[in-house]
Amino acid sequence: MRSSTGRWVVDEDFFDREKELEILEARVRGRNHVLLSGQRRMGKTSVLRELERRLESDGWIVLFVDVEGAANAEDAIADMAQAAYPYRSLVSRFAEGFRRWFSDRVEEIGASRFRLKVRAGLDAGSWRRYGERLLHDCAAQEKPVLLVIDELPILLNRMLRRDGEAARVDEFLSWLRGTIQALGEKSPVLILSGSIGLEPLVRRLGISDRINHLDPFRLGPWGLENSVACIGRLAESHGLTVEGDVGGAIYESLGVGIPHHVQSFFARLREHAIMHGRDELRVEDVGEVYRNHLLGPSGQSDLVHYETRLKDALGDEGYSLAMEILAEAAIERGFTGQAETCLAGLYGELVEEVPARIEDVLAVLVHDGYLEACEDGYRFSSHLLKDWWAARFRGHHVALERRHSDRGNGTGSK
Repeated sequence: MRSSTGRWVVDEDFFDREKELEILEARVRGRNHVLLSGQRRMGKTSVLRELERRLESDGWIVLFVDVEGAANAEDAIADMAQAAYPYRSLVSRFAEGFRRWFSDRVEEIGASRFRLKVRAGLDAGSWRRYGERLLHDCAAQEKPVLLVIDELPILLNRMLRRDGEAARVDEFLSWLRGTIQALGEKSPVLILSGSIGLEPLVRRLGISDRINHLDPFRLGPWGLENSVACIGRLAESHGLTVEGDVGGAIYESLGVGIPHHVQSFFARLREHAIMHGRDELRVEDVGEVYRNHLLGPSGQSDLVHYETRLKDALGDEGYSLAMEILAEAAIERGFTGQAETCLAGLYGELVEEVPARIEDVLAVLVHDGYLEACEDGYRFSSHLLKDWWAARFRGHHVALERRHSDRGNGTGSK
């Protein structure tokens, strides 16, 4: 088992998701459409890629479509066409509609150029027709087809910010739902996934019924036992011995077993051992590695990715509110009901319907694993995320209650 801190894994490197994978595979083979969710770095892509490997070995056609870079529905259909390119029986019929954009045979131009030519033939008035044609071609295959659309919520949020209204998002989700349902038992099996939650978005827009054909499946974190087992497997694979309860110390430091964070901790601890000329992982080094490496410059790059995802999900106003909430939860050890009231007062003149907007932001932060509800409000479940945000804001965050009080007194403290 190789150490992996930035890539999805399959086969021998795939660890401990057998139960989840068994459930997900059973749903797909039963032709159930699935909404796969889970916070960032939880291993969703690895689960999907391992599912792809297993189904393809059993004769399935799997189209894995990553729409993170897409800006609109036309881009998404072109991405779907590119994913279909390796399957000649599937793509040949679809390509007939784009003949005037092709000067060469389809099999001679490569997947990337195929996508570019398809995209050149799509516009706001034609993407639905060609997308429906592609899905119909999937339904006509002798082999069963699984269509995975990954990072769809990022695309939908991008469309929402660009257009300023829910119409485009509603149009795409309604089209996808209607086309899949019209194909009935012959339709490709659909999995929608992403590191930003789709459910909070459709709930906020009042179009939750657009995804009611999807069977929700949430991928949770590892517990203590599995986190320790992963550290043990990794150490064995790299020829390292483990002193005492290193795995337990790592889990306690992290607070929650997010697979990527467990892998990153092992990689940094291994590098620390190498730098000190040892082939042993020691409990006494765990705290130092956590402070100097996971919370250091290399760890901060991961934090930037978390922040970027929030901006993708929430837009500028929502992002500003999220930063306030996360800073308060990290520095003040929680985001209380009183802090929420103060935040609404501070932003009342800047954000329309700010109490409802704060509730929307909190729903995203909870759904996507940044915070969890507690008795007096919200708090971080991950020690690592809390400590990241504390390091980010400790030098300049002022408690919301104090700022609200100072503004009421006319002192204007920031």
